[in-house]
Amino acid sequence: METNAVDLLVINGENAAGGFGITPSIADELFDLGAQVITTGNHIWDKKEIFEYMAVPAESHGRGRRVIRPANYAVGTPGFGVYEGALPTGQTYAVMNLQGRVFMSSCDDPFRKADELLAKIALNSGAKVILLDIHGEASSEKVALGWYLDGRVTAVLGTHTHIPTADERLLEHGTAYQTDVGMSGPYDSVIGVEKEMVVQRFLTGMPGKFEPAKGNPKMCATLIECDGATGRATRVQRMMLGE
Repeated sequence: METNAVDLLVINGENAAGGFGITPSIADELFDLGAQVITTGNHIWDKKEIFEYMAVPAESHGRGRRVIRPANYAVGTPGFGVYEGALPTGQTYAVMNLQGRVFMSSCDDPFRKADELLAKIALNSGAKVILLDIHGEASSEKVALGWYLDGRVTAVLGTHTHIPTADERLLEHGTAYQTDVGMSGPYDSVIGVEKEMVVQRFLTGMPGKFEPAKGNPKMCATLIECDGATGRATRVQRMMLGE
């Protein structure tokens, strides 16, 4: 953060608890490390203790409110899908979380839900710096959402597949885009799981308990520069740090 003078740090933390979900103590650790917002995805409910942590009023700015889940989950689902805040400089921002529908469990249309969230942000904080974490399996769905939101958000960044894609770019109306940021975890693995276990699953089709791998840790991230007044992105860079 210091090297790149990062003002706003958003972390996808849905696999932080040994690959499955996130706990309050891990969320606190990520916030202590400088995260302003933690996004999630389809593993958000794997650790039941996160329910109470996220059960806070909508107007709160506490840590539990700043862990968000996909906004296009069913009405009545715990938590919130968007967070609007301000940096110490006074710069306002919003972070949205959505989940794709292609090859994923059932949820509402992420395209129309994005429209709905943007309308609410315009009425509430009027933030121009807006980041979307689209947690999805299909690259086509994420690319289409990037074009759909081009010029209306600062960045559309994909998560879920654990593999960083080399397609980071600035779209024509000023939105930074990347299909998948990649994972932070052991890269001598199959998306973070001990590779032998996954190979056996493919060879035999038999179920088995997956264990997180440990070799060759990497941290994947995407660095975005933008104009705070307009929200328009001016630079996007993918990063992989590790041993």
